[in-house]
This record gives sequence, C-alpha cells and structure tokens, in this order.
Amino acid sequence: MKIYLSAFVCFIFSCMLSRVEISIATDTLTISGPLTINETLISRGGKFHLGFFSPGISNNYYLGIWYAIAPAKVVWVANRENPLNDASGGLSIGDDGNLVILDKSGQSVWKSSNMTYINGGSVAQILDSGNVELRDETGTLVWQSFDHPSHAMIPGMKLGWNSKTGLHLNLTSWKSSDDPSPGEYTYGIDTKVQAELVIWKGSSTFYRSGPWNKISFGEVYVPNSLLFNMSVKLDAEDAYYEYNMLGTTTFLIATISDDGVFQLLLKNDVADWVMAFVMPQVSCSNYMRCGPNSVCIEEDSPYCSCMTGYIPKNPKEWHDQVWSGGCIGQSQLSCSTLDNYEEHSDLKLPAFSLFFVNTSMSLEECRAECINNCTCKAYASSYLLWDEGGCFLWFEDLVDVMKLEFSINHLFIRVPILDSISASAPGYSKNRWRIPVIVVMNIASTFLLLVVIFLIWTRKYQRKGGAYSSKKGDEKNLELSSYDIVTIERATQSFSDMNKIGEGGFGPVYKGKLSCGEEIAVKRLSETSCQGVNEFKNEVMLITKLQHRNLVRLLGCCIHDEEKMLIYEYMANGSLDSYIFDGSKHTKSGLLEWKRRFAIIGGIARGLLYIHHDSRLRIIHRDLKASNVLLDTEMNPKISDFGMARAFREEQLAIKTKRVAGTFGYMSPEYAIDGVYSMKSDVFSFGVLVLEIVSGTRNSQFHHPDHDFNLLGHAWKLLMEGRALQLIDPLMEDSFSISEVLRCIQIGLLCVQQRPEDRPTMSSVLLMLDNDSAVLQQPNCPGFFTERSFNQNEATCTMLEGR
Repeated sequence: MKIYLSAFVCFIFSCMLSRVEISIATDTLTISGPLTINETLISRGGKFHLGFFSPGISNNYYLGIWYAIAPAKVVWVANRENPLNDASGGLSIGDDGNLVILDKSGQSVWKSSNMTYINGGSVAQILDSGNVELRDETGTLVWQSFDHPSHAMIPGMKLGWNSKTGLHLNLTSWKSSDDPSPGEYTYGIDTKVQAELVIWKGSSTFYRSGPWNKISFGEVYVPNSLLFNMSVKLDAEDAYYEYNMLGTTTFLIATISDDGVFQLLLKNDVADWVMAFVMPQVSCSNYMRCGPNSVCIEEDSPYCSCMTGYIPKNPKEWHDQVWSGGCIGQSQLSCSTLDNYEEHSDLKLPAFSLFFVNTSMSLEECRAECINNCTCKAYASSYLLWDEGGCFLWFEDLVDVMKLEFSINHLFIRVPILDSISASAPGYSKNRWRIPVIVVMNIASTFLLLVVIFLIWTRKYQRKGGAYSSKKGDEKNLELSSYDIVTIERATQSFSDMNKIGEGGFGPVYKGKLSCGEEIAVKRLSETSCQGVNEFKNEVMLITKLQHRNLVRLLGCCIHDEEKMLIYEYMANGSLDSYIFDGSKHTKSGLLEWKRRFAIIGGIARGLLYIHHDSRLRIIHRDLKASNVLLDTEMNPKISDFGMARAFREEQLAIKTKRVAGTFGYMSPEYAIDGVYSMKSDVFSFGVLVLEIVSGTRNSQFHHPDHDFNLLGHAWKLLMEGRALQLIDPLMEDSFSISEVLRCIQIGLLCVQQRPEDRPTMSSVLLMLDNDSAVLQQPNCPGFFTERSFNQNEATCTMLEGR
C-alpha cells in the first residue's frame, strides 16, 4: 500500500480532556486508593494517562487511556456502553479483585472480568506501553486491557485470534466523535479461510485486503521503515499481527473511524499527527466495487471491466456506470480440457465463498483438480503461502477482484474455449498456437458425430416405420407421460414470474395448474444449466422407477426444441431450507416445533433407506441438502432433484468419478477430495442435514466468535464437553424432548464422521431414531470440521475431553 504523509485532521480530543484533572504521581491503583472522575494515573515514563474523559459536547464520562502528548489521542475506552452521567463515582478494585467502575449510588457500570481472582490483594498498573495490567497478590497477570481493544491499537497490542485464550481481538468504531459507544464498523483479521484483514459493516463485509502471503495482506503492503515495523504470526495456535516501534521519539496509533476507514497515524515530538496509510485506499478497494466476475482497475475510466468470457449482466446499467450487477458468463463452462485458463499475476485473489484449499498441491495438480470439476471457475497457487505449495479453487462467482500494483499471486481464470478463441486479454497469447488445432479438431469431431447420428436415426426410422413410431418408442421407454409445450404454458401462465416458486442450479421452477385441476411443479432446465441431456435422461429414468411416500413423484416431462422440462407433483409448503433457515419465530421457522422437525428427520431417513436398499435400483442421490427436501400440505418431507443421482450394482461398494458435482457443505470428504462416492456419501449429507434441522443454522454459513469450527465441528465440540443442548435452535424454546434432541445430535455426528467405514448405514440410522433404548457410540472426529482448510493427504483432529 502507498505511504501517505499528508496532513491529518485529527479528532479533537483536547476538547474531551478539557475538564479539570488532578494527576496522581503514581501508575498503580490498589484497593485502598480508588480513582475519582477528576484524577488520572500516569505511566512511569509519562507516556500514557488512565482516567475519565468526557468527549466533545457530551456530559457523559468514560474511563479511557490516552497519549499524554498534545493533541491527546484516546486509545482505549472501558465503559463504552455504560457511561457515568455525572462527575460522581470512579474506578476502584472490588472485593473480588476486579477493576470496577461505580456510579454515584455505588452500582457497578463496568467490570474487568466476571471471574474472582483473590481476596482483595490485586493491583492495577498502567505501563508505558499503554497497557493496563491487573495482577493478583502473587504477581500473576489476571487481566489486561490489551486483551480487550476498543477502537484503536498501539504498538505491542495484537489484533487477531489466540487459540489458548479463545480471544478474537478486533477494533470497533465509535458511533461518532462525541459518542464512544460501539459503532457499526469492525476491523480485524478474518481467519475462517485464509487470514486477511477485513472491515465489517454490521455483519456484512465492507472491505477485505486479500490473504496474507508472507509479504503482504493482498493489496495491503506496509513496508517496514526506520520508525516501525509490522510483525505477523499465523500458525495452528495464533493468527495475529502487531506494530513495533524502533525508536522512542515517535508515537503510533491505528484506528477504525466512525465511517469505516482504517487509519495508521504517526507523530513525533515536534510534528502533529500525520497519516501513514489508510484502507480502503482507493475506490476499487471497496468490497465488490464492480460486482461479480469483473475486475476493478483504478487507473482505467470507467473502473470496471468484465473478465474474459463474461459480459455485463445488465448492459444498460453498465453503460450508466452502475456496476453492482456485475457480469455473467457468455458461454457455459464445461468439463473440457480444451477450456483456456487465463493467467493473471497482478490481481487480488477473489473472495473466499464456495472455496477449496489444499496446502500441499502443486500448480499442475491444482490445475488438474479444476479441469475435472465443471463448476470450478478459477484456481490459484502461491508458493509463499505454504512451504509445500498450495492450491485455491473457486466454484462460484468471482467477486472483489481488483488490479494491484504489487502482487505475488498467480490467478488462473477459466475461459470456455469458444470465448478464448476471440479473446485478446493478457495470458491469451500464450495459448494462441492451440487455437487452429482445436478448431480443426472441433470441426472434425462435429462432422463425425453428425454422420453417426444420421446412421443411427436412419436405422431406427427403418425399424420403427418412421419418425412418429420412434418417438412413441422413446415415450414407452421413459414410462411416463409426455406433455406438450402448449399445455405447460397454459398451466404456468406462460411461465409468469407470479408462478415462479424457486430456482436451483439447473434452472427455475414454476407452479402450474392443469385443465383437470391438478397442481404441478414445472422444473424448466436453463439453457446455461450444467444439467444437459444426459442428466435430464438420468433423472427421468431413475425417478420413474422410484415410488415412495418420501420421494417427490415425477408426473412426466416436456421436450420442446432445445427446452427440457420435468413435471412433478406440486409440494404446497416448498423446500425445507425456507423453514429451518428462516430465523424468525413469527414466520416459517416458528412453525417447526421439535415434534415436526423430528418427523421430518425420520421421513428423510426412510426415503434414503428406500433408494439405498429397497428400490428396484440401488440409488446414490449425491446432492441431498435442505433445498432438495420438499414439504407437502401435511409437512411430510419428500426428497427431490435426482439429476446428480447414480445407480449402483448390488456388488458395488463405491465408485470414483472425475466429475465432482454437488453442494459444498454437504459433500463428504472422500467425494469432495477424491471423487469417491457411495451410500456413505449420502449418509454424510444426511448427518449435516440433521444438525442443520436441530440448530436452524446452515453448515456452510456457520460462524462462532470463539473458534473456527463449522457447524459440524461446533456440534462435536459441544457433545464432547457435555454441552450438546446449546446447539438447539432457540426458536424451539422448550417444545422439545431432551432425549430425542440429544439422540439426533449424536446420530448426526455419527453420520458425518471422517472415515466412511465409521458411518452407520441408513437402516442403522432408522433403528437408532426409532428405538429410545438404543445404545449409541461416541462419534469420532467429523469430516471437514473446520472452515479454515483441509488437506487431502492428511487430516488431524485433536480429541476434546468432557468437563
């Protein structure tokens, strides 16, 4: 990041400290010497003060720490949410050994900790580092202000995460220059995937730097100077950074402002505070400045450009420089090895959503992994991230990408071969020699395919007596009704938006009503859908052979020109995810009391048992998730969407595929990493679904302030510590049976164990669900139990012991 030395108009904290102060010639506070409103403690070297201040025109009083130099800078505030409203009260050490702020009536408005330390022998001291330490009578440190930052950090203070203490140290802005209470902006290190600096506005990302690469945090490059340096530690136990001063005549403070700007300020004995750097620094730094699948280039006019192979989603808005809609693919991504991968060495890596990381893959292995997955949109490798190498894969829209002046990352963006032929972007020239060969191969293969199709069609026409009899033969093979396009258009009011009831990865779904009065659901496969003719036929052939009360019934299909549609029975209550993830007691989530959730879990289990063991075909679903479970008028669950399903022979135990397709968060480790799927893959997905139903939380979106486990790891941690009931969705209140809930949590965790052979079969699952007296084993470590990363060659898990 560039260094800025322009003058900084600082907060006028001198106004805050204009009240009469009495400096106490000491840096310590004991039980016998409380600190009143008008008194301050001074660190031994005179660098910092601890006392009360009243900001701006406010009449409230806050306990704070500030630089003693003028103009003063407050660096820490204790009672941000509970100020004293007059000059009475003060700071003292309570009977339990904690620091405590008391109002005029003797009531506590702030306390350093909820723990009891000693019998009144503790001592608090403000140090020349700006840290306030509280030690017990033995001299042991029991609390310090550095572990509880407010809006600013100073040298020696760490921001980040510590596994031993469980502390996440972030900065939170003031509401305004007159109000130190917590504002809407938070700054810190996000360690959920790869460590990067993030500013949040509420719960939404406002800014992200890009991942740490041992030189910089993405676009944030702060060179060490003669005045200070920045040290970063990222390992299994810690993820933090701090500033260290190299001299004694310069002061430093880093703050998050009330408008969401992070500022690093410097000052010496003679000059005023000046700004060393800020973030966001430029317009392109703002999160998703140009929308998805685009690149923001600050030097260009306009800023935003679509990536190669993408076009503006809304051309008119794009022309009017409204870029929030971003760009969409010009052509459908394929699994072809002929697709081009455009290399960029000057871009910030995209945001980490639907993302895969492997810390030991080579660049060639990373490329192969992306090629073999038709949903992979980009990959990257940076040898500085991990000593062994490293691979990133992105499976959704590429967002928050900007051009950098300094970067060591190499990002490879997938471009369909038809788009790469006409491309002229950087990186394309390297593959220009392939184009003539590819074009010739495509023409030759297309011609050969047409010849084969013509010969096959001719023979079928001769055998069946014409085109009409051939079509009738196909319908007979499908064993279901064929609807014409006119009937479907009438039923759905020409696919009116008013009739649209959902949209999945394969296209929109519409509600319809036939002339006989029967309600139907029409799944209209998108032209850009990954589900082609093979998947369409696969779903038709499989579902027509499956009949079970917990499976959605397929009524027929409609093929018109290039359009393919599936006609299902209509499910009045929609998908399960709209209920369990709704999050409001007064809407859908409030309708799912525990009795209903438990019945839904049982119904899903019976549906899976049927397709695994009892149907005419042995079926692996491969995409079981909350959105693929539909609810009828009686709230009975029915499994839907068999486009990814596969049939097994009786003797087969597992199958390996080069094309991994499914939904991350529900996919088992052996399938996501190695492409191996079996019935135990569906069991894993079922376990995830059970834990989601119990908790009302998505596995892929779960975040806990005290650790980096996902929902699976969090549930396992709670069970091992004897606190499993804390997982329960609060919306269920006390409507649940404790024994049933605990049994479901344990069953869910048995289903998501790392090793497939450790997971139960669905017949065992149903036995455990239906039998109150069944003895359940303790689950081993779950697969993908942490959000941060996974390694396909090695997975370690530390066993937790119950307390």
